[in-house]
Amino acid sequence: MKSTIPGFIFILLALSCTKPPDYPDEPVITFQSLSKDTLLQSDLNSDSVFISFSYTDGDGDLGFSDRDTNQSVFLVDTRSGFIQDRFKLPQIPDQGTANGIFGTVKMLVYTTCCTFPNGIPPCSAPAQFPTDTVRYEIYMVDRAGNQSNSIITPPITLLCR
Repeated sequence: MKSTIPGFIFILLALSCTKPPDYPDEPVITFQSLSKDTLLQSDLNSDSVFISFSYTDGDGDLGFSDRDTNQSVFLVDTRSGFIQDRFKLPQIPDQGTANGIFGTVKMLVYTTCCTFPNGIPPCSAPAQFPTDTVRYEIYMVDRAGNQSNSIITPPITLLCR
């Protein structure tokens, strides 16, 4: 009868020699997906899209405690350059001694208004402009104040009716 102990020791040794991830201290984000690419314009929360992106952070200091009022994720409407929304990630617990973390964020983003040239009011429905296009710039900030790279979503068509 052969012993399985040497094989077990080899596997244990291989796992113990695995290097922890070597991520930079600044968060790094990568676009993953949109749940859909068309929204009906509105100034109310009548339509929405899920935006997913992945992240890494070398020192593992993402998110804020419940008592903290700081925001973690920023959504910028590229048509105007203004921050449309801010999101607070819950504090992510340390994961081992190296504290390098990775994961995925899935955000629910509500629709926005179409914008038009020539002083036409936003959220109206002029026949000459049946659609508009919005792209969002997204970035994160960790507890140390390190800002991530920015990602830009693919275009989202707004139906201006």
